[in-house]
Amino acid sequence: MKKKIGVSYTEMNSLNYWNWFTLADLGADLELIELSFLRNNTEDIAVCDGFVLTGGIDVAPSISGGAQEYPHRPESFLPERDAFEKLIYTYAKKEKIPVLGICRGMQYINILEGGKVFDDIGESANALHKKAAEDKVHSVTLEEHSLLHGITGQLQGSVNSAHHQAVRPDHLGENLMVNAYFSDDEGVIIEGLEYKDKSNTGFMIGVQWHPERMKEKENNPFSQKIKEQFIIEVRKYEHH
Repeated sequence: MKKKIGVSYTEMNSLNYWNWFTLADLGADLELIELSFLRNNTEDIAVCDGFVLTGGIDVAPSISGGAQEYPHRPESFLPERDAFEKLIYTYAKKEKIPVLGICRGMQYINILEGGKVFDDIGESANALHKKAAEDKVHSVTLEEHSLLHGITGQLQGSVNSAHHQAVRPDHLGENLMVNAYFSDDEGVIIEGLEYKDKSNTGFMIGVQWHPERMKEKENNPFSQKIKEQFIIEVRKYEHH
């Protein structure tokens, strides 16, 4: 019986996530399944050994506690998606199943842990971080001794960027710590999260960038090493 990685439904660029996990990565023992509010396949959550919470539309303000109106707000939200992904994350946390949160996925983990996000990071920050015709690229600094540092072996590097919201440093969720950030004269943008106390948790890494669609992702540790470690954790996971 193959182990399963549940990939949450996203309305944007969903194939990138599926293509990121190659046949060589999955081998004979792993497979991907889509977890989607559209199919409402909640029963599939319980058969997964790992979860990818994908990027996409802003979390609905009714759930995030944000403003109803703000710059670059989507025309409509997907509260059904938010509710479905809450089920995924709550189950993963309870059962200590490995989780990889990407862009919106990381922000939503922070929200679900009681934290907040900026409704919009502002025009000058958007010039560096918000996707235009293609992803922006900028530097990232990692916290030494963090799990992410251990995985990537890097303290600095370059990542892609396509977001206009960000985790608020003054409103981190319960038991979360920053493992990567971007800083300039304008301030700091949180680029990665993990659990602070890892003694009784499953594996969890959240990144603000898009490892599944980086240029030369196979050679970039901020994509390749994260994916490799996530797969190791999924293979190690045993259902209780």
